[in-house]
Amino acid sequence: MNFTGIIIGISSFLCIGLFHPIVIKAEYHFGVRCWWVFLLLALGCIVGSLLVAETIPSTILGVVAFSNLWSILELFKQRERVAKGWFPKNPKRIGE
Repeated sequence: MNFTGIIIGISSFLCIGLFHPIVIKAEYHFGVRCWWVFLLLALGCIVGSLLVAETIPSTILGVVAFSNLWSILELFKQRERVAKGWFPKNPKRIGE
């Protein structure tokens, strides 16, 4: 039996589930000015995915890379959701 697809599927599911609260917390504490952290992590994971020879780790790094890239978009959408009142605004954060 080949478990590669199942392992990659579970990893993708967990990665997406993990990045959702990370984006919410990042926007709450730092606003959208932390988008570059997601970009650097994505670029690092893309390079790692290209350099790793094994299929499963390379694929998981690719999924994490593009989850980071998607998180940049979600960070700006989260700011809009906060402005609409759907999520709490951090009263201690100044600016934006």
